[in-house]
Amino acid sequence: MKRELLYILFAVVMSITYSSCSVVRYIPDNSYYLQRVEIETDQSTPKEDRITTSEFEKYVRQSPNKRFLGVNLYTWIYNLANPKKDNKWNKLKRRIGEAPTLLDLTKTEQTRKNFKVYMDSRGFFTSESSFELDTLSRKKRAVVKYNIKQGTPYRIDSIYYTFRDENLKHLILKDSTHSLVHKGDIFNITTLDDERARITNQLKQKGYYQFSINNIEYVADTLNNQNLVGIEVIIKKHIDGYDNRGQEIIGENEVYRIDKINIFTDYDAATAKMDPLYNSKLDTLTYDGLNIVYNKKTNIKPKVLERVIPLKPQELYNIDIVNKTYSELISMGYFKSARIGFTEISNPSNSTELISFKKNSNTIDTIPTVKVSRERYLVCNINCTPSLKQSFKIDLEGSTTSSFYGLKATVGYQNRNIFKGAESFDVDFSTGYEYTKSPSPDVRTRHATEFGVATRLSLPRFMLPFRTSSWKNFSQQKTKFEMSINFQDKSFYRRTLSNVSLSYQWNDSKYSSYTLSPVDINVVDVGYLNKDFLATTENEYLIRSYESQFISGLTFNYVYNNHLKNLSGNATILRFNAETSGNLIDGLSTLFASDRMKDKDNTIFGLKYSQYFRADLNVSRKIMVGEKVALAGRLYGGCALAYGNSTAIPFDRLFYSGGSNSMRGWAPRTLGPGSIEYIKSDYPTQLGDLKLEANIELRFPIWGMIHGATFLDAGNIWFMKSKPEEYSNDAVFHIDDFYKQLGLNTGFGLRLDISFAVLRLDWGVQLHNPNREINKRWISNFKWENMALNFGVGYPF
Repeated sequence: MKRELLYILFAVVMSITYSSCSVVRYIPDNSYYLQRVEIETDQSTPKEDRITTSEFEKYVRQSPNKRFLGVNLYTWIYNLANPKKDNKWNKLKRRIGEAPTLLDLTKTEQTRKNFKVYMDSRGFFTSESSFELDTLSRKKRAVVKYNIKQGTPYRIDSIYYTFRDENLKHLILKDSTHSLVHKGDIFNITTLDDERARITNQLKQKGYYQFSINNIEYVADTLNNQNLVGIEVIIKKHIDGYDNRGQEIIGENEVYRIDKINIFTDYDAATAKMDPLYNSKLDTLTYDGLNIVYNKKTNIKPKVLERVIPLKPQELYNIDIVNKTYSELISMGYFKSARIGFTEISNPSNSTELISFKKNSNTIDTIPTVKVSRERYLVCNINCTPSLKQSFKIDLEGSTTSSFYGLKATVGYQNRNIFKGAESFDVDFSTGYEYTKSPSPDVRTRHATEFGVATRLSLPRFMLPFRTSSWKNFSQQKTKFEMSINFQDKSFYRRTLSNVSLSYQWNDSKYSSYTLSPVDINVVDVGYLNKDFLATTENEYLIRSYESQFISGLTFNYVYNNHLKNLSGNATILRFNAETSGNLIDGLSTLFASDRMKDKDNTIFGLKYSQYFRADLNVSRKIMVGEKVALAGRLYGGCALAYGNSTAIPFDRLFYSGGSNSMRGWAPRTLGPGSIEYIKSDYPTQLGDLKLEANIELRFPIWGMIHGATFLDAGNIWFMKSKPEEYSNDAVFHIDDFYKQLGLNTGFGLRLDISFAVLRLDWGVQLHNPNREINKRWISNFKWENMALNFGVGYPF
């Protein structure tokens, strides 16, 4: 056996050596294969001011070939193609591989210049950059090393404004506390550009439609070369046009007001471009100041459009309201695209009084004077293209271990405008199958099946029994009605789950969203429960969790997510969920039920109703450690507490561990609770009312749309209170030693990024299993029974 391992190791080493040598096989004489590029940053610069290697890498003009596991695999594959033959097999090798990158000193010198220009833009005007070339250490290979010297930065000594348009003075100075440029900061051109964008956006919020960053100019004075810079911020007037001699016609920056709003509800850009008479064939319907332009018939009710479009005629132009209009239209789910454009119109009959200010000897902007300035007007055209009214979807999810196989399929149908109010109607049909091989040959193999149907109706507004204006400030309002029924037939129980819910969703800030469900009714009807399961299960808590129950409660969800606006940068996602059940029913029962019993379970419609509280918090963070490499982590905690009419949490509300989005070294519901010793049984009962979990993974590209990840997961589930008659004390959470009961696994994952979805396959390997005997919990024997293969859609966190 040892000899065979030595042979394998020798073969691997020889393969790596051969692939490394063969990459230079076709390198021409007097040329060099670019093996490596190194960037040596200036360690003498303080860390808070030092420019990192990753920032310099953006300006490298020539990079070496990609490597796989430290080997020039792609170049080696490319060289396998016979250059004298152009058949399909050789074309495939060239497509998969990469042509060797030959050293180009012109690009190397340009990279050095790029580094110098970049450091100058960051305020390091005394910086230097150079490079060293090593072509002697390895035959036909070159290593380029760039040396960086940042030097002492120039800092801002003073900031003062020059207003060529006095009308803007009070607006800009009033908001100067939000300035991004401060005295003492390093002179950074990028920060100056960001400040121009901030001032421009501020003025565009107040009606200055034509104002742009080009109206702001900087003049920098190096103040006798003492590494200090004085900055003059010049606010220029607007260029109205050019005269016959090509000279600029200078005018004041004027305020714009919206005159008309036209929305094209079924805009077809291709037809409009090809047919010059396209607009003449359209009809217009006016509703509450909104001109709805349509072809043949209106596909959506006017009041729905008026409700979601915050732009109003005769109001000042505001860039934030324009962006909000776009978000509201897209969030309806009816339009796949929306384009908002403005056309300036002349309206000389309108004028308004604008307030400007004089400078007092003691204070600034305290004496108002009145100046008459003509307002300008805009016509707003909103071109909307509807999505496909009807669509279908298919989802697959699978998981497997050495003895467990599971597959779930969902087929869905969606109608995006079923009642002409941009309502979205969905119906999903799902089916699942699980197959578990018994460890004992005397026990039959277990099968489990699941069937379900779920319907949802989503409306782009709040449906309330009363009217209130306070809800108008909430963005992207939605009302959802949901109904579902799910039938599960497993080896030890058969049950039907029914759900009816009413929920409201809205956003109130840039990244936050909320969901409130005042009505959330779940009925758990257990038609069959295996008596052998009840007889062999010592956990009375879980036995009560399998009883038929009526669950009626209130749920609340909060999500903070800046990932969509930081796809290539750092991002944070926070999810908080809370639910309570049975309080209203119990209160009404206390008031009106004459047959209420203190020592017995109270019921509604013949079913015992549950009373409990459940909450969980999920915080994940993604940190970019390279252009395409990210480090992602997550912390998760959840707990549930039964009280009143219940002594146990319904088992579908209990927490479990394992699976594609949890502890990936275990199959779902196969880890925990606590450190109770795992007993091989046909009836797994690994659930709990408290869960803690931490995950970390390194995500990196492999080739094209294929990405990889290495991960480490730690966590478990427990019970919160110790009741010896219900469950073992080893399953109870104890703050002083819970860390000893954590499960631990590592593994490797593959992700296929197909733009609209990410398909994921994770192979998890157990390192520490708290449910094994004490002296066998740390696993060194990596058998398939200590591993799990999980398939999922999307990232795990």
